Amino acid sequence: MWSGPRNISTAMMRSWENRPDTVVVDEPLYAAYLARTGIDHPGRAEVLASQPTEEAAAVAALAAPLPAGRTVHYAKHMSHHVSEEDLSWTLAFRNVLLVRDPAEVVASYVRSREACEPDDIGLLQQLRLWQFWSAHGVEPPVIDAADFLRSPEAHLRWLCAWLGIGFTDAMLSWPAGPRASDGVWAPHWYAAVLSSTGFEPWRPRQVELSAHDAAVAQACRPAYELLHARRLQP
Repeated sequence: MWSGPRNISTAMMRSWENRPDTVVVDEPLYAAYLARTGIDHPGRAEVLASQPTEEAAAVAALAAPLPAGRTVHYAKHMSHHVSEEDLSWTLAFRNVLLVRDPAEVVASYVRSREACEPDDIGLLQQLRLWQFWSAHGVEPPVIDAADFLRSPEAHLRWLCAWLGIGFTDAMLSWPAGPRASDGVWAPHWYAAVLSSTGFEPWRPRQVELSAHDAAVAQACRPAYELLHARRLQP
């Protein structure tokens, strides 16, 4: 599942982790991204110490055998974490894009981190991933967060059918609180999801952005509109 930040990606991870047959991994390319770019994020040192800092090692771990009794491996990715030098490894997995209106993303993002540029919110990279997969004859499902929150069960049922696995009501709710699978960055970013017990109903949001932040959102809007037009409508 390839998302940008400040989306419903962690709630989606909770949903899949609540399946008894599923193992989840939280942003496995994060440390490699920080090491490669040198960018400063909250908890940077802790993230670098918690994961492989080479993308190849992180990717290899994604293909490791699953624990006994588990048959589904769910990876929550931030699309801007992946190096675009070689995306061929992604073709070995079933890929889904999770998008959100860029104005809403930017408004949420700047509440946790002061600086925000187009490359920070993942939409440009999501489009490049989509273009790469399309060039290889694969058109991944695109889920818009607003649509999903209006009908979580329908979307999850469609995804399960696409993957050839059974849907379970356990995907619609989960216990509140942290998980051992949460990345070490959870204290900086996961406040809302830690108190959640299910997907919040969709609601319209009033967004006010500075001139700079509005320009960031606008720079990402063409990518969003292209992906949004291809979104899943189960």
